[in-house]
Amino acid sequence: MKVIPIKAQAGIVGFESPASEYKGLGLSLEQLIINNPNATFIGLASGESMQGVGIFDGDILIVDRSVEPKQYDVIIANYNNEFVCEIIDITNRRLLSASHIYAPVAISEADTFQLEGVVISAVRLFKKNVELAKCMR
Repeated sequence: MKVIPIKAQAGIVGFESPASEYKGLGLSLEQLIINNPNATFIGLASGESMQGVGIFDGDILIVDRSVEPKQYDVIIANYNNEFVCEIIDITNRRLLSASHIYAPVAISEADTFQLEGVVISAVRLFKKNVELAKCMR
């Protein structure tokens, strides 16, 4: 896939054709957003609790298992046998939502908790991808 570097503001009436001064960078989308292919997986976001950080229901999440989580990173974890996408509060051992509707959840010794990776990117599809939806079921 060739990348055509253009900048366009939402709501503009028109802009010059990107093909007029075509500059193919020769990069794939994978090369642009995935640093460690062997440690990276994708997931599908579900729900509305992470909208405050720009993750919406149906977004594709790019998750890197090799990235060491830092305070307030967005992570994917297995919490009590349920996969969750939350903000990690390492200092206070809590999972935080990006919405004021949901209270922080403390991670206790009695909980099952396994960090699966750090969310490094989210991709929003404006048209549903039927094949992707089949894979994610």
